[in-house]
Amino acid sequence: MPRPTVAQLTYGSCTVVFSTLAMLLLSQTSSGPAVAVIAVAAVALGVLVAMTVPAPRRTPAIVARSAAEQPAVASVAAAAPHEAVREPSAR
Repeated sequence: MPRPTVAQLTYGSCTVVFSTLAMLLLSQTSSGPAVAVIAVAAVALGVLVAMTVPAPRRTPAIVARSAAEQPAVASVAAAAPHEAVREPSAR
């Protein structure tokens, strides 16, 4: 299962908070079981919203390019781990 993105977490959390406040204010309830039902409904709605937020798309060119670059970077780093970078002298 893929990890949720920042957008999914944000939208889901905001949905839970605002829907809980709205349902509590509109129902004007003060009993414990009713508040629990509202809280469960708000969490369910937040999960639904978080799951419907579209995930960012990765184009095949980006995936292919990043996969092709990784071995090249690793081989360069492995070939010269202790070479010092020399700067031209200032005159």
